[in-house]
Amino acid sequence: MEVIVNNSATQVHNESSLSELISTLNLIEQKGIAIALNNKVVTKTKWESTTLSEKDKITIIKATQGG
Repeated sequence: MEVIVNNSATQVHNESSLSELISTLNLIEQKGIAIALNNKVVTKTKWESTTLSEKDKITIIKATQGG
């Protein structure tokens, strides 16, 4: 099925979780990531239990350091 990640179409397996998506995108080990699903923030503790649906819109924000 297709979901939209940061405005780009991405293919995932049916009933994939947010954790599986993060793993597929090779972001599972990164710290400082925030995720919104259909404009609602999903806490990290719910990533594994949150199932994706066709055409869901996921926004992934990575914290960066600056000075």
